[in-house]
Amino acid sequence: MTVQITSRAARRREAARDRARQRALILGGGRTATVAACAALVLLTVLWLAPMVWGLLTSLRTEQDAVSLPVALLPENGFTLEQYRSLFAAGNIQLWMVNSLLVAVLVTLFTLVVSAPAAFAMSRLPFRGRALLAALTVGAIMVPPQLLIVPLFQQMVALNLVDTYAAVILPQLVMPVIVFILKRFFDTVPRELDDAARMDGASNWRLFTSVILPLSRPILAAAAIFVFITAWNNYLWPFIITTDPALMTLPVGIPNILNAHGTFYAAQLASSMVAAAPMIIVFLFFQRHIIRSVATTGLGGR
Repeated sequence: MTVQITSRAARRREAARDRARQRALILGGGRTATVAACAALVLLTVLWLAPMVWGLLTSLRTEQDAVSLPVALLPENGFTLEQYRSLFAAGNIQLWMVNSLLVAVLVTLFTLVVSAPAAFAMSRLPFRGRALLAALTVGAIMVPPQLLIVPLFQQMVALNLVDTYAAVILPQLVMPVIVFILKRFFDTVPRELDDAARMDGASNWRLFTSVILPLSRPILAAAAIFVFITAWNNYLWPFIITTDPALMTLPVGIPNILNAHGTFYAAQLASSMVAAAPMIIVFLFFQRHIIRSVATTGLGGR
């Protein structure tokens, strides 16, 4: 028991030293540099949060207070949830939110399932044409996704998948930028670990699942968050491929409600808050992984 307590205390001290080292890498050394960096971060945080706070406050006003001039911090008629009640009553927000969550989760899961082995192959496995494949991956990043809409739509029509979840999900699974990011991270993993694993008889699959992936958790978490946010906010492709209201995602369904009732600023901001709330929750849950990924792969030099 004493050994376990000592081991836990040692791990906590080591974790505290790692956090201090990461803060030093991010904020710089010395008290003056740290204070200046913290002041700059606070200023940037205020500038970033100000529009969100103002949008939230406006969504809690009546439409009359939202458009009245001069702008008052405290509305004349007080704060109200009427905009949110009207929004949820006008459309099937709950179903659209479930659809968005389902699509975003499946796109994130399958994108990582496809991208991670591809990145591992380009990083670790010697095969003919590997350099060309890496170059094509970089080139694919530069292709505007709007150029692929027509051929993708024709493909979905040929497969009879229009107005299905598969049509919304499948074209979003290929993300060359994720493959490239993962490959660059896998390249930084020491090759000595490969040699040690192969001496123990590990196959390529065992090397990938037991050595590379456990060491890549920070970058995988960061990539998952990036893919999730991209899939959640995707408007153009779900708008084109779906006409059934039961299959609409939140970014597609909410504008239909707003356009049907005219332009109302308070209602638009209320819909923006509803659409942004899941993203904020995801970020709050995974912000440590994002910070760790930036500190270890970018500034830490590892």
